[in-house]
Amino acid sequence: MRSVCAACDRAFAPGPDLPLPFACACPPNGYDRVLTPRVAPPPKGWRPDDDPQPFVAWRRLLGSHALAVQHGLGDAWYVDTVRRLDAAVAAVDGAGFRQTPTAPVDVLPGVEVWAKDETGHVAGSHKARHLFGVLLHLEVARALGWIDAIPPLAIASCGNAALAAAVLARAAEQPLTVFIPPDAHPSVVTRLESLGATIQVCHRQPGEAGDPCYLRFLEAVAAGAAPFCCQGTANGLTLEGGQTLAFELAASLGDRPLDHLVVQVGGGAFGSAVVLGLRTLLDLGLLPAMPRIHTVQTHGAAPLKRAFERLKARAATEGAEPALRHAATHKADYMWPWESAPQSVATGILDDETYDWWWLCAGMLRTGGEAVVADEDTLRAARERAHAAGVRASHTGAAGLAGLMTLHAHDQVAPGARAAVVFSGVER
Repeated sequence: MRSVCAACDRAFAPGPDLPLPFACACPPNGYDRVLTPRVAPPPKGWRPDDDPQPFVAWRRLLGSHALAVQHGLGDAWYVDTVRRLDAAVAAVDGAGFRQTPTAPVDVLPGVEVWAKDETGHVAGSHKARHLFGVLLHLEVARALGWIDAIPPLAIASCGNAALAAAVLARAAEQPLTVFIPPDAHPSVVTRLESLGATIQVCHRQPGEAGDPCYLRFLEAVAAGAAPFCCQGTANGLTLEGGQTLAFELAASLGDRPLDHLVVQVGGGAFGSAVVLGLRTLLDLGLLPAMPRIHTVQTHGAAPLKRAFERLKARAATEGAEPALRHAATHKADYMWPWESAPQSVATGILDDETYDWWWLCAGMLRTGGEAVVADEDTLRAARERAHAAGVRASHTGAAGLAGLMTLHAHDQVAPGARAAVVFSGVER
């Protein structure tokens, strides 16, 4: 297993001298610094285990498993570790990690829509997948003696990611600091407190660009905390666990190609993980074709839309791959924090910056997708349609459907097309 920088192409192999390669040291303002975990492909004809636990079923595609096997811990140790931690998560949150349902939903006339429902997953969203993947890397490094102990954990979030981190930290008996905004929902704060997390409220400072919670989080990481987060730029390992969602989605849809996939975007790790996961399956022959990848943000904060429009303009003159290479090494020309304080009913995707933007732009550009901006009325209507379909999704959790509805309203989804969305973020 190795991690490769999306910008400078340097490869980092974990070991005693570099137990946890979280981020590359290339210039942060000019480069997209995401370290993408890569593992040797399994033998031809490989299929996932018939196991409801995703980190067991798909372990052969995970870097944490590759490290455990390569360095002598073995497959049985890894499976035992997953099940031990999973049982601890279930003791804290009521249920552990299981494959979540994917089923057709009657939400858009004339379009075959499939929805993957993550609202009943650990902590009510997909976020725990990312963090469980990070936790497994930490456990492997500790078991191999590369670290004496797991460092204190830190995350910046006001909702689903914070709750997922707190559940997993409590299950692993590790201290966690959560950096939250002053307007975090009281129910979230109460749950974080009940799980034993240390909370730091972060106020916007005059003249300071970007999310103050994320800035304080970066300061904590610089002081020695482990980035237990859902931003790949701070911890590339977080993309790995999120790929299990893409693996499950593709396996559920069978051999008939999917025309469109719409993912909601805040910080971007979820969408980036989905793009990477689908590409992995395509390379293995386990996916018939890549769908058109679309993303959705709100008018309250749409930094990805702005970046993608700039990328498309460059690609029109010099081609897709040269434009993507330029974007990877000139981040400041494409991605910067949203200038005004973000506001929307979909609070969970109001990140000032799309930290994991490059893989999303690559996925959209290479497949002919679009960066969609959904208005508030459509976000509300999407939530209502999700509820009518029996899914208790929040406005954030139904934002993927809002993106699909927006595409459909602009005649970008043909009649009879096969599309998929992910409902992730339970209404609390």
